Amino acid sequence: MAERITAIEYRGLAELRYRIRRFLQEGDDTARQAQLEPQQYLLLLAIRGLPEGQEATIRTLADRLSLRHHSTVELVDRMEAHGYVKRTRGREDRRQVLVSLQSRGEKLLEQVVQQRIIELRANGRALVEAISGLLETRTETAASGNRARKTAAKAKRTKRKRETKAIE
Repeated sequence: MAERITAIEYRGLAELRYRIRRFLQEGDDTARQAQLEPQQYLLLLAIRGLPEGQEATIRTLADRLSLRHHSTVELVDRMEAHGYVKRTRGREDRRQVLVSLQSRGEKLLEQVVQQRIIELRANGRALVEAISGLLETRTETAASGNRARKTAAKAKRTKRKRETKAIE
């Protein structure tokens, strides 16, 4: 039988969800300040941030953005009309459409990402702590509690020894 979920785990998951939503909302706000819609920013980021060796095809971008193929095509259409991206045909497979950043899109992306990194460095610790708290297993939690109790007991003994020496 599965172990019951503890109140600490519920609070931890709620905190993580809160922190993720705050991070995403701040990203959307930062994108809008740069005159980009959040999806447009995410497209530029997906193109620039693809793993090395992976091509920015419509299919890959749709997958990375969790969008349907036709929605990604429409997004790329709008971004191409603004001069942020351009499409080219694949060299080996001419049916394949590759999307790349134009310098205008690159500059805009850099501006937003620079701000996001500053925000993440300022507020990211809480997000990391929320994740870490949930990743810690119950055994580790119990063990760390035991270690904390042992450390506290040792500190008390040390304090008593010092007090005893001071009295002598």
